[in-house]
Amino acid sequence: MAEVDLSDVAGAILLDAAREAAGNAHAPYSRFAVGAALLLDDGAVISGTNMENASYGLSLCAETVAVAAANAAGRLRDIVAIGIVGGRIRPTGLDGSDPVRPCGRCRQILTEAAQMGGRDIVVHCASADGMRIERHLLSELLPHAFGPDDLGMN
Repeated sequence: MAEVDLSDVAGAILLDAAREAAGNAHAPYSRFAVGAALLLDDGAVISGTNMENASYGLSLCAETVAVAAANAAGRLRDIVAIGIVGGRIRPTGLDGSDPVRPCGRCRQILTEAAQMGGRDIVVHCASADGMRIERHLLSELLPHAFGPDDLGMN
């Protein structure tokens, strides 16, 4: 019997939840929906989606919405992985063949959670069509990160 890589199973679950969340995006200006889903250390999943605002600067990324939801539930330190899916909004659903990766701001927000939890968060990134999937460690996406550890918080 072939051994199952649990990170791949978790990644698939997260990407499905992220794809579902992206369907609820409020993206009337960019018409680009993003969904994110966090895996917590007990197997719970918390999702978020991007929420744009007419003033643009007040828009929220899906990853930060999900992390804020985890924090509101008292679970900031419990994040072990995240799945991210996004693409152009079309009448038939999301469209896009390139994986969506977290922006710099989101990488910094995720670093806060990673350092508070004492772990390197696994980041699963997928294209809207699901044909391309990438798996990264947060430390690879944001090397030499500044966070709570630098302030003596941990």
